[in-house]
Amino acid sequence: MSVNKDNNRTNKIKKPERDWHLFDAREESFGRMASKIAVLLRGKNKVDFAPHIDGGDYVVVTNSDNLKYTGNKGEGKIYYRYSGYMGGLKEINLKDKIKKDSREVIKIAVYGMLPKNKLRDEMIKRLKVYKDEDYLEKDKF
Repeated sequence: MSVNKDNNRTNKIKKPERDWHLFDAREESFGRMASKIAVLLRGKNKVDFAPHIDGGDYVVVTNSDNLKYTGNKGEGKIYYRYSGYMGGLKEINLKDKIKKDSREVIKIAVYGMLPKNKLRDEMIKRLKVYKDEDYLEKDKF
């Protein structure tokens, strides 16, 4: 009985076909939206998905200033950053972070849902977040 040894190999690495997807931050809560965005950036929605190949799509998010969240997350969800010095732990809640820069909230949520490897930085570059309806990639849709 002969065994095909090339059975478990992936196809030759070719330039992936990347689609464009548009999300409106007013329509659904940002956690659910962020998980859908992470799937699209990773390319798990495609038939030829392979975890070691960066074959995801481009994602554009609009209206990040009107980000929808549920429950008490405005006051209860806290973002921390640490300077490295004693007493250097800074915290900011979700409502204040949205006022400061709403685009960063979506990027942080999606970044945490992507795999922790070398491809993550390349995947997050394909996420474009805008504060309002005006975005540069209108010809892609």
